[in-house]
Amino acid sequence: MKRLSLLLFAVVMVTVVSRAQERYVKPVDEASQNPSFLAFRNKLIAAAERKDLKYVQSIMDPKIELSFGGHSGLSGFGSLWKNEAEFWEEFLPVIKNGGKFVGEGRKRLNFFSAPYVFTDMPEDLDHFEHFAVFGNNVNLRERPEMNAPVIAQLSYNIVKVDAEAATKRKTGPGEYDYKIDWQKITTLGGQTGWMKAEYVRSPIDYRAGFEKKRGRWVM
Repeated sequence: MKRLSLLLFAVVMVTVVSRAQERYVKPVDEASQNPSFLAFRNKLIAAAERKDLKYVQSIMDPKIELSFGGHSGLSGFGSLWKNEAEFWEEFLPVIKNGGKFVGEGRKRLNFFSAPYVFTDMPEDLDHFEHFAVFGNNVNLRERPEMNAPVIAQLSYNIVKVDAEAATKRKTGPGEYDYKIDWQKITTLGGQTGWMKAEYVRSPIDYRAGFEKKRGRWVM
């Protein structure tokens, strides 16, 4: 009986330790701290939902930096986002998922960075290796199929991604014309399975910065 009790205690301890290793990036949204920014963002979200590209371009800073590859300004936008549908698909999750004011001192509320995954991934983790579950109660499945058994439901867990295992579908003739459908992920507690790619987000994925210049918010 004593041996059995010790064995059960060991199993419980292993489970507790495993769960303790889990870490999370939970949603944060400071927009309401600055009413002028909140009103601006609400208007921007409404424009993006109706796919009003003219309005979105009107709030871009003329010197906006769009990539690390030299895309800047409105001309850079046109060359980077030739497929407008892809732009909306990427832009809406950025502006609809919170963020933080990142200015300093008296100008803290003049700079906003979105989404929250970019601002809140723990600094002690490698941001190239760690991702976040981008949602609440997201299904983790045994296989990359919608009818595969659900292993667990995860909410905002920090995970690692097996990039080589990802399933992809072609979207065009080019080498890089594809979309990732499923990601194979492992939580920091050691749980592995498959999740739809839109619910797995890198902290260095697409993001947006906003600044108040001369009384006007720009991106």
